[in-house]
Amino acid sequence: MKSSLSKSLYLGLAALSFGAVATVATTSTASAKSYATAGAYQSLTTAATSRNVESTGTNALYTKPGTVKGAKVVASKAKMATFASSKTSANYFRAYGVKTTNRGSVYYKVVSMDGKYRGYIYGGASTSAFAGGIKSATTTTSATMPTQTKNYYLKNTSANTIWTAPKYTQYKASKVSLYNSAKTDKFTIDQAATKTREGSLYYHVTDTSNSAITGWIYAGGLTTTAPSATATSSNSVTVKYVDANYSAVGSSQTWVTSTSDTTEGAALGTSDLTSLNSYITSNVPSGYAVTDSSLTSAKYGSTIQVKVAKAATSKVTFKSEGSSTTDTATITAASLADKAFPSLTTTEQEAFTGNADDTIDISTASVFTSGKLNTLTGATQTDSDGNKTYKVYTFDAATTKTANSATKYGDAVTAYYTVTTKTGDAPTTSTDTGNTNYVD
Repeated sequence: MKSSLSKSLYLGLAALSFGAVATVATTSTASAKSYATAGAYQSLTTAATSRNVESTGTNALYTKPGTVKGAKVVASKAKMATFASSKTSANYFRAYGVKTTNRGSVYYKVVSMDGKYRGYIYGGASTSAFAGGIKSATTTTSATMPTQTKNYYLKNTSANTIWTAPKYTQYKASKVSLYNSAKTDKFTIDQAATKTREGSLYYHVTDTSNSAITGWIYAGGLTTTAPSATATSSNSVTVKYVDANYSAVGSSQTWVTSTSDTTEGAALGTSDLTSLNSYITSNVPSGYAVTDSSLTSAKYGSTIQVKVAKAATSKVTFKSEGSSTTDTATITAASLADKAFPSLTTTEQEAFTGNADDTIDISTASVFTSGKLNTLTGATQTDSDGNKTYKVYTFDAATTKTANSATKYGDAVTAYYTVTTKTGDAPTTSTDTGNTNYVD
């Protein structure tokens, strides 16, 4: 009986062992069958711009449809969630292909706008619309057009240039070739858009000289200020500043004409001579004044020498005349109706600056003879009876010239004024800050 029991237990254990093996084998087979299979790859053929998508953050990106054997993670669900809330257009995607598994799951093949991430992402159960891990994206929105739409120039193409679409708002948006364009080309704006994520404004522009050059540019990359043309031997003159010994002072400057179709070796026209003379004055080395700027030899492509000398600035004392030029009183800023001498422009202040070796003839300076300093108005004076009067000071060129006959730039200058008295309140005309080069 014992022998029979032992035999039964043995057979029972053997049967149990066989059952366990069978169970393991069944489980292994079931696991192998748990993978989905993907159907044939199909390219998406709708308009590319209609296939811009963004992550919803609910699914990862895989090398294959995620439920297919061998699928590896390209971007985790957490990573795709950061793309979903990104404020950067580079993290949009373009959908371009699709596979459907035997279980009815749709996986779209997508690539990020910057090209760094590419793979399959779950897209719902239908190929008629994006769902699941992605949704349609509007990468740009329409913006208000500027009031001025014409006569723009490209400011700095190394910083902001023209694109086929605002960067990263379309897959493979690229820079537009500016070959055969000039920096003086004018552009016209015909569309305006804002990048949805960044909020930056872009304009669609076209080169009015070459319609093939057209595309989108960041609004800050445009300017209405015309750039200077590139200097060539046909459109420029080199200006070399020299002292009395013809030694160079400062660095040479290059003036470029705005006149078209000029040729090397040709003499400058009247308008260009005027422009060049103004350029010479504006670019004189600091601390120097022009003493000789004869332009008779100026030709396109040539170098001219402009003599300069150390400059000096005179300060002016304003005097009112009495019975003679020795019977005078100083006119102070505080004694004037506006409590300050008139503010002068840079050009007007040049009357006080020149070659330190030259005698100054302030009597002929236009700022005195027909400008702001020609007439000065005194402040209102009220006597003990309540009567109001004010003085009017008029520049006396003849007396000023005689009194300063030997005065050189840098020396103190005295400007003389005749005086008349008028009744009533003195008129005030401004709130000048008084930058006149005067001495109280």
